[in-house]
Amino acid sequence: MQLFDISAALLALAALFSWVNARFIHLPTTIGVMLIALVFSLLLISLSFFGVDAQVYASKLLAGIDFNITLMYGMLSFLLFAGALHININDLRQQAWVVLTLATLGVIISTFIVAVASWLLLNGLGFSISFIYCLLFGALISPTDPIAVLAMLKSVGTPKSLETKIAGESLFNDGVAVVVFIIILRLATGGEAVQAGSVIVLFLVEAIGGALLGFVAGFGVYRMLKTINNYQVEVLLTLGLVMGTYSLAHALHVSGPIAIVIAGLLIGNHGRTLAMSDKTREHLDTFWELMDEILNAVLFVLIGLEILVLTFNGQYWLAGLLTIPIILFARFVSVAIPITLMKWRRKFTPGVIKILTWAGLRGGISVALALSIPTSPERTLILALTYTVVLFSIIVQGLTIKRLFAGLEK
Repeated sequence: MQLFDISAALLALAALFSWVNARFIHLPTTIGVMLIALVFSLLLISLSFFGVDAQVYASKLLAGIDFNITLMYGMLSFLLFAGALHININDLRQQAWVVLTLATLGVIISTFIVAVASWLLLNGLGFSISFIYCLLFGALISPTDPIAVLAMLKSVGTPKSLETKIAGESLFNDGVAVVVFIIILRLATGGEAVQAGSVIVLFLVEAIGGALLGFVAGFGVYRMLKTINNYQVEVLLTLGLVMGTYSLAHALHVSGPIAIVIAGLLIGNHGRTLAMSDKTREHLDTFWELMDEILNAVLFVLIGLEILVLTFNGQYWLAGLLTIPIILFARFVSVAIPITLMKWRRKFTPGVIKILTWAGLRGGISVALALSIPTSPERTLILALTYTVVLFSIIVQGLTIKRLFAGLEK
Protein backbone atom coordinates (compact mmCIF):
# COMPACT_ATOMS: atom_id res chain seq x y z
CA MET A 1 0.00 0.00 0.00
CA GLN A 2 1.06 3.59 -0.64
CA LEU A 3 2.11 5.78 2.28
CA PHE A 4 -0.83 8.12 1.64
CA ASP A 5 -3.33 5.23 1.77
CA ILE A 6 -1.87 3.96 5.06
CA SER A 7 -1.85 7.44 6.61
CA ALA A 8 -5.40 8.09 5.41
CA ALA A 9 -6.70 4.82 6.86
CA LEU A 10 -5.01 5.40 10.23
CA LEU A 11 -6.20 9.00 10.51
CA ALA A 12 -9.74 8.01 9.51
CA LEU A 13 -9.80 5.24 12.14
CA ALA A 14 -8.29 7.55 14.77
CA ALA A 15 -10.94 10.19 14.02
CA LEU A 16 -13.79 7.64 14.07
CA PHE A 17 -12.63 5.96 17.29
CA SER A 18 -12.08 9.35 18.95
CA TRP A 19 -15.64 10.37 18.04
CA VAL A 20 -17.08 7.11 19.39
CA ASN A 21 -15.14 7.58 22.61
CA ALA A 22 -16.14 11.24 23.02
CA ARG A 23 -19.79 10.55 22.12
CA PHE A 24 -20.47 7.32 24.01
CA ILE A 25 -17.65 6.05 26.24
CA HIS A 26 -16.11 9.22 27.75
CA LEU A 27 -12.75 7.69 28.65
CA PRO A 28 -9.44 9.59 28.41
CA THR A 29 -8.85 9.86 24.65
CA THR A 30 -5.72 7.70 24.44
CA ILE A 31 -7.17 4.88 26.54
CA GLY A 32 -10.54 5.09 24.82
CA VAL A 33 -9.22 4.92 21.25
CA MET A 34 -6.85 2.08 22.12
CA LEU A 35 -9.66 0.07 23.72
CA ILE A 36 -11.94 0.64 20.72
CA ALA A 37 -9.12 -0.31 18.34
CA LEU A 38 -8.45 -3.46 20.37
CA VAL A 39 -12.14 -4.45 20.31
CA PHE A 40 -12.25 -3.64 16.59
CA SER A 41 -9.23 -5.89 16.02
CA LEU A 42 -10.74 -8.76 17.99
CA LEU A 43 -13.99 -8.35 16.03
CA LEU A 44 -12.10 -8.63 12.74
CA ILE A 45 -10.33 -11.75 14.00
CA SER A 46 -13.63 -13.32 15.13
CA LEU A 47 -15.26 -12.65 11.75
CA SER A 48 -12.76 -15.02 10.13
CA PHE A 49 -14.43 -17.89 11.99
CA PHE A 50 -17.61 -17.10 10.04
CA GLY A 51 -15.85 -17.05 6.68
CA VAL A 52 -15.56 -13.26 6.50
CA ASP A 53 -11.89 -12.50 5.90
CA ALA A 54 -11.99 -8.83 6.89
CA GLN A 55 -8.75 -9.31 8.84
CA VAL A 56 -6.76 -9.63 5.60
CA TYR A 57 -7.09 -5.97 4.59
CA ALA A 58 -6.29 -4.74 8.10
CA SER A 59 -3.26 -7.03 8.31
CA LYS A 60 -2.07 -5.77 4.91
CA LEU A 61 -2.43 -2.20 6.18
CA LEU A 62 -0.37 -2.91 9.29
CA ALA A 63 2.19 -4.95 7.38
CA GLY A 64 3.08 -1.77 5.51
CA ILE A 65 3.87 0.01 8.77
CA ASP A 66 7.15 -0.48 10.60
CA PHE A 67 5.95 0.31 14.12
CA ASN A 68 9.49 0.81 15.42
CA ILE A 69 10.41 3.29 12.65
CA THR A 70 7.01 5.02 12.75
CA LEU A 71 7.22 5.72 16.48
CA MET A 72 10.93 6.04 17.23
CA TYR A 73 11.83 8.02 14.09
CA GLY A 74 8.48 9.56 13.26
CA MET A 75 6.06 10.41 16.04
CA LEU A 76 8.31 10.41 19.10
CA SER A 77 10.10 13.70 18.46
CA PHE A 78 6.83 15.63 18.09
CA LEU A 79 5.24 14.02 21.16
CA LEU A 80 8.29 14.60 23.37
CA PHE A 81 8.55 18.24 22.31
CA ALA A 82 4.84 18.82 22.95
CA GLY A 83 5.24 17.29 26.42
CA ALA A 84 8.42 19.16 27.34
CA LEU A 85 6.96 22.45 26.12
CA HIS A 86 4.71 22.68 29.17
CA ILE A 87 7.15 21.53 31.88
CA ASN A 88 8.20 24.39 34.16
CA ILE A 89 12.00 24.35 34.23
CA ASN A 90 12.14 25.86 37.75
CA ASP A 91 9.92 23.08 39.10
CA LEU A 92 12.06 20.54 37.26
CA ARG A 93 15.25 22.05 38.71
CA GLN A 94 13.87 21.60 42.23
CA GLN A 95 13.19 17.91 41.49
CA ALA A 96 16.37 17.39 39.44
CA TRP A 97 18.05 14.84 41.71
CA VAL A 98 14.87 12.83 42.14
CA VAL A 99 14.20 12.79 38.38
CA LEU A 100 17.83 11.95 37.53
CA THR A 101 18.01 9.15 40.10
CA LEU A 102 14.75 7.54 39.02
CA ALA A 103 15.68 7.84 35.33
CA THR A 104 19.07 6.18 35.81
CA LEU A 105 19.43 4.10 38.97
CA GLY A 106 15.73 3.24 38.95
CA VAL A 107 15.83 1.93 35.37
CA ILE A 108 18.95 -0.17 36.06
CA ILE A 109 17.51 -1.69 39.26
CA SER A 110 14.24 -2.52 37.52
CA THR A 111 16.05 -4.05 34.53
CA PHE A 112 17.91 -6.56 36.70
CA ILE A 113 14.91 -7.45 38.87
CA VAL A 114 12.75 -8.08 35.80
CA ALA A 115 15.54 -10.11 34.19
CA VAL A 116 16.05 -12.45 37.15
CA ALA A 117 12.36 -12.91 37.96
CA SER A 118 11.26 -13.39 34.33
CA TRP A 119 14.10 -15.87 33.68
CA LEU A 120 12.93 -17.98 36.64
CA LEU A 121 9.26 -17.69 35.59
CA LEU A 122 9.72 -18.42 31.89
CA ASN A 123 12.06 -21.36 32.36
CA GLY A 124 9.67 -22.68 35.01
CA LEU A 125 6.86 -22.51 32.42
CA GLY A 126 8.94 -24.54 29.97
CA PHE A 127 10.25 -21.75 27.73
CA SER A 128 13.85 -22.06 26.64
CA ILE A 129 15.19 -18.51 26.97
CA SER A 130 18.65 -17.36 28.00
CA PHE A 131 19.28 -14.84 30.77
CA ILE A 132 20.65 -12.25 28.32
CA TYR A 133 17.29 -12.08 26.52
CA CYS A 134 15.55 -11.66 29.88
CA LEU A 135 17.90 -8.73 30.51
CA LEU A 136 16.89 -7.37 27.12
CA PHE A 137 13.22 -7.63 28.11
CA GLY A 138 14.00 -5.90 31.41
CA ALA A 139 15.70 -3.02 29.59
CA LEU A 140 12.81 -2.34 27.21
CA ILE A 141 10.00 -2.73 29.75
CA SER A 142 11.56 -0.86 32.72
CA PRO A 143 11.37 2.77 31.53
CA THR A 144 8.05 4.53 31.87
CA ASP A 145 6.62 5.73 28.57
CA PRO A 146 6.47 9.55 28.37
CA ILE A 147 3.64 9.47 25.82
CA ALA A 148 1.40 7.29 27.98
CA VAL A 149 2.40 9.04 31.21
CA LEU A 150 1.83 12.58 29.91
CA ALA A 151 -1.51 11.56 28.43
CA MET A 152 -2.52 10.12 31.81
CA LEU A 153 -1.41 13.23 33.74
CA LYS A 154 -3.75 15.41 31.66
CA SER A 155 -6.77 13.71 33.20
CA VAL A 156 -5.48 13.46 36.78
CA GLY A 157 -5.13 16.29 39.28
CA THR A 158 -1.73 15.88 40.94
CA PRO A 159 0.33 18.06 43.28
CA LYS A 160 2.76 20.11 41.18
CA SER A 161 5.92 18.61 42.70
CA LEU A 162 4.67 15.07 42.15
CA GLU A 163 3.55 15.84 38.60
CA THR A 164 7.04 17.17 37.84
CA LYS A 165 8.65 14.00 39.21
CA ILE A 166 6.39 11.72 37.16
CA ALA A 167 6.61 13.73 33.94
CA GLY A 168 10.32 14.53 34.30
CA GLU A 169 11.29 10.92 34.90
CA SER A 170 9.27 9.66 31.95
CA LEU A 171 10.77 12.30 29.63
CA PHE A 172 14.39 11.53 30.56
CA ASN A 173 14.51 7.78 31.21
CA ASP A 174 14.04 6.94 27.52
CA GLY A 175 17.61 7.96 26.75
CA VAL A 176 19.02 5.75 29.51
CA ALA A 177 16.81 2.81 28.59
CA VAL A 178 17.66 2.94 24.88
CA VAL A 179 21.40 2.94 25.65
CA VAL A 180 21.00 -0.04 28.00
CA PHE A 181 18.82 -1.79 25.41
CA ILE A 182 21.38 -1.26 22.62
CA ILE A 183 24.23 -2.63 24.77
CA ILE A 184 22.32 -5.74 25.81
CA LEU A 185 21.05 -6.31 22.26
CA ARG A 186 24.65 -6.34 21.01
CA LEU A 187 25.52 -8.97 23.60
CA ALA A 188 22.41 -11.04 22.89
CA THR A 189 22.86 -11.11 19.12
CA GLY A 190 26.60 -11.85 19.28
CA GLY A 191 27.60 -8.55 17.77
CA GLU A 192 30.63 -6.51 18.70
CA ALA A 193 32.15 -7.12 22.13
CA VAL A 194 30.97 -4.72 24.79
CA GLN A 195 33.55 -3.58 27.35
CA ALA A 196 32.89 -1.56 30.50
CA GLY A 197 34.75 1.40 29.01
CA SER A 198 32.74 1.32 25.79
CA VAL A 199 29.52 1.21 27.80
CA ILE A 200 30.47 4.38 29.67
CA VAL A 201 31.57 6.12 26.48
CA LEU A 202 28.34 5.12 24.69
CA PHE A 203 26.25 6.44 27.54
CA LEU A 204 28.15 9.72 27.76
CA VAL A 205 28.01 10.26 24.01
CA GLU A 206 24.30 9.43 23.79
CA ALA A 207 23.11 11.29 26.89
CA ILE A 208 25.46 14.27 27.17
CA GLY A 209 25.79 14.63 23.40
CA GLY A 210 22.01 14.64 23.05
CA ALA A 211 21.64 17.23 25.81
CA LEU A 212 24.27 19.50 24.25
CA LEU A 213 22.72 19.20 20.80
CA GLY A 214 19.27 19.98 22.20
CA PHE A 215 20.59 23.03 24.06
CA VAL A 216 22.50 24.42 21.08
CA ALA A 217 19.60 23.89 18.66
CA GLY A 218 17.02 25.19 21.13
CA PHE A 219 19.11 28.25 21.99
CA GLY A 220 19.64 29.01 18.31
CA VAL A 221 15.91 28.92 17.60
CA TYR A 222 15.24 30.94 20.78
CA ARG A 223 17.53 33.69 19.48
CA MET A 224 15.74 33.60 16.12
CA LEU A 225 12.33 33.86 17.84
CA LYS A 226 13.45 37.03 19.65
CA THR A 227 14.11 38.82 16.35
CA ILE A 228 10.59 38.55 14.91
CA ASN A 229 6.94 38.88 15.86
CA ASN A 230 5.16 36.65 13.35
CA TYR A 231 3.37 33.66 14.83
CA GLN A 232 3.23 31.71 11.54
CA VAL A 233 7.01 31.85 11.16
CA GLU A 234 7.60 31.19 14.87
CA VAL A 235 5.44 28.05 14.87
CA LEU A 236 7.25 26.94 11.72
CA LEU A 237 10.59 27.48 13.47
CA THR A 238 9.58 25.16 16.31
CA LEU A 239 8.46 22.54 13.81
CA GLY A 240 11.79 22.79 12.00
CA LEU A 241 13.59 22.61 15.35
CA VAL A 242 11.94 19.31 16.24
CA MET A 243 12.44 17.58 12.91
CA GLY A 244 15.91 18.97 12.22
CA THR A 245 17.29 18.28 15.70
CA TYR A 246 15.96 14.72 15.87
CA SER A 247 17.31 13.92 12.41
CA LEU A 248 20.71 15.43 13.23
CA ALA A 249 20.85 13.52 16.53
CA HIS A 250 20.31 10.28 14.63
CA ALA A 251 23.10 11.18 12.17
CA LEU A 252 25.49 12.09 15.02
CA HIS A 253 24.59 8.94 17.03
CA VAL A 254 23.45 10.90 20.08
CA SER A 255 20.16 10.61 21.96
CA GLY A 256 17.37 12.17 19.91
CA PRO A 257 14.80 11.95 22.73
CA ILE A 258 17.07 13.78 25.19
CA ALA A 259 17.93 16.42 22.57
CA ILE A 260 14.24 17.09 21.89
CA VAL A 261 13.34 17.25 25.59
CA ILE A 262 16.11 19.79 26.29
CA ALA A 263 15.09 21.88 23.26
CA GLY A 264 11.44 21.70 24.32
CA LEU A 265 12.25 22.81 27.87
CA LEU A 266 14.25 25.77 26.57
CA ILE A 267 11.60 26.94 24.10
CA GLY A 268 8.76 26.25 26.55
CA ASN A 269 10.35 28.37 29.28
CA HIS A 270 12.81 31.02 28.06
CA GLY A 271 11.35 31.08 24.57
CA ARG A 272 7.78 31.37 25.81
CA THR A 273 8.45 34.16 28.34
CA LEU A 274 11.22 36.17 26.64
CA ALA A 275 10.80 35.70 22.90
CA MET A 276 7.07 35.43 22.16
CA SER A 277 4.09 37.73 22.17
CA ASP A 278 0.80 36.66 23.77
CA LYS A 279 -0.62 35.98 20.31
CA THR A 280 2.33 33.75 19.38
CA ARG A 281 2.11 31.83 22.68
CA GLU A 282 -1.58 31.19 22.07
CA HIS A 283 -1.04 29.93 18.53
CA LEU A 284 2.03 27.89 19.52
CA ASP A 285 0.15 26.16 22.34
CA THR A 286 -2.83 25.46 20.11
CA PHE A 287 -0.65 24.01 17.34
CA TRP A 288 1.34 21.68 19.60
CA GLU A 289 -1.70 20.62 21.61
CA LEU A 290 -3.42 19.62 18.36
CA MET A 291 -0.27 17.85 17.14
CA ASP A 292 -0.06 16.01 20.46
CA GLU A 293 -3.72 14.94 20.40
CA ILE A 294 -3.69 13.80 16.77
CA LEU A 295 -0.47 11.79 17.00
CA ASN A 296 -1.49 10.28 20.34
CA ALA A 297 -4.79 9.13 18.84
CA VAL A 298 -3.03 7.56 15.83
CA LEU A 299 -0.38 5.92 18.02
CA PHE A 300 -2.85 4.31 20.41
CA VAL A 301 -5.00 3.15 17.51
CA LEU A 302 -1.86 1.48 16.15
CA ILE A 303 -1.19 -0.21 19.50
CA GLY A 304 -4.74 -1.55 19.56
CA LEU A 305 -4.55 -2.79 15.96
CA GLU A 306 -1.12 -4.36 16.39
CA ILE A 307 -2.72 -7.53 17.77
CA LEU A 308 -3.82 -8.33 14.20
CA VAL A 309 -0.24 -9.05 13.13
CA LEU A 310 0.99 -10.70 16.33
CA THR A 311 0.75 -14.49 16.47
CA PHE A 312 0.67 -15.66 20.07
CA ASN A 313 -0.71 -18.88 21.53
CA GLY A 314 -2.35 -19.35 24.92
CA GLN A 315 0.94 -20.15 26.63
CA TYR A 316 2.39 -16.80 25.54
CA TRP A 317 -0.60 -14.92 26.94
CA LEU A 318 -0.35 -16.85 30.22
CA ALA A 319 3.33 -15.95 30.49
CA GLY A 320 2.44 -12.31 29.80
CA LEU A 321 -0.22 -12.23 32.53
CA LEU A 322 2.16 -13.81 35.06
CA THR A 323 4.81 -11.26 34.12
CA ILE A 324 2.62 -8.29 35.12
CA PRO A 325 3.18 -8.73 38.91
CA ILE A 326 6.92 -8.98 38.25
CA ILE A 327 6.92 -5.64 36.41
CA LEU A 328 4.93 -3.96 39.19
CA PHE A 329 7.24 -5.38 41.87
CA ALA A 330 10.33 -4.28 39.98
CA ARG A 331 8.87 -0.80 39.56
CA PHE A 332 8.04 -0.65 43.28
CA VAL A 333 11.58 -1.62 44.33
CA SER A 334 13.24 0.67 41.76
CA VAL A 335 11.21 3.60 43.11
CA ALA A 336 11.33 2.68 46.81
CA ILE A 337 15.12 2.37 47.05
CA PRO A 338 16.01 5.82 45.61
CA ILE A 339 13.12 7.59 47.37
CA THR A 340 13.96 6.01 50.73
CA LEU A 341 17.64 6.98 50.36
CA MET A 342 16.67 10.58 49.58
CA LYS A 343 14.06 10.95 52.33
CA TRP A 344 16.68 11.89 54.91
CA ARG A 345 17.45 15.17 53.13
CA ARG A 346 14.12 16.19 51.55
CA LYS A 347 10.36 15.83 52.00
CA PHE A 348 8.12 13.87 49.65
CA THR A 349 4.39 13.84 49.00
CA PRO A 350 2.63 11.25 51.21
CA GLY A 351 2.23 7.97 49.34
CA VAL A 352 4.80 8.99 46.72
CA ILE A 353 6.22 5.46 46.32
CA LYS A 354 2.78 3.97 45.76
CA ILE A 355 1.84 6.71 43.28
CA LEU A 356 5.09 6.52 41.31
CA THR A 357 4.77 2.74 41.15
CA TRP A 358 1.24 2.72 39.77
CA ALA A 359 1.75 5.80 37.56
CA GLY A 360 4.73 4.21 35.81
CA LEU A 361 2.87 3.38 32.60
CA ARG A 362 4.41 1.41 29.75
CA GLY A 363 3.38 2.15 26.19
CA GLY A 364 4.35 2.31 22.56
CA ILE A 365 8.08 2.78 23.12
CA SER A 366 8.37 -0.63 24.80
CA VAL A 367 6.47 -2.25 21.92
CA ALA A 368 8.67 -0.44 19.37
CA LEU A 369 11.87 -1.65 21.07
CA ALA A 370 10.55 -5.22 21.24
CA LEU A 371 9.73 -5.11 17.52
CA SER A 372 13.28 -3.92 16.77
CA ILE A 373 14.77 -7.21 18.06
CA PRO A 374 16.01 -9.35 15.14
CA THR A 375 13.82 -12.33 14.20
CA SER A 376 14.33 -15.21 16.65
CA PRO A 377 12.22 -17.49 18.89
CA GLU A 378 13.00 -15.16 21.81
CA ARG A 379 11.63 -12.16 19.90
CA THR A 380 8.13 -13.64 19.67
CA LEU A 381 8.08 -14.42 23.38
CA ILE A 382 9.43 -11.00 24.40
CA LEU A 383 6.92 -9.29 22.11
CA ALA A 384 4.05 -11.25 23.70
CA LEU A 385 5.19 -10.32 27.21
CA THR A 386 5.67 -6.68 26.23
CA TYR A 387 2.30 -6.34 24.51
CA THR A 388 0.46 -7.92 27.45
CA VAL A 389 2.19 -5.66 29.98
CA VAL A 390 1.51 -2.56 27.85
CA LEU A 391 -2.20 -3.37 27.51
CA PHE A 392 -2.50 -3.90 31.27
CA SER A 393 -0.51 -0.77 32.01
CA ILE A 394 -2.52 1.57 29.80
CA ILE A 395 -5.97 0.12 30.47
CA VAL A 396 -5.86 -0.96 34.13
CA GLN A 397 -3.27 1.42 35.59
CA GLY A 398 -4.34 4.30 33.35
CA LEU A 399 -8.00 3.99 34.32
CA THR A 400 -7.43 3.53 38.07
CA ILE A 401 -4.67 6.05 38.81
CA LYS A 402 -7.24 8.82 39.40
CA ARG A 403 -8.89 6.72 42.13
CA LEU A 404 -5.49 6.19 43.74
CA PHE A 405 -4.88 9.94 43.90
CA ALA A 406 -8.39 10.50 45.27
CA GLY A 407 -7.84 7.84 47.95
CA LEU A 408 -4.58 9.40 49.08
CA GLU A 409 -6.15 12.85 49.37
CA LYS A 410 -8.75 11.64 51.89
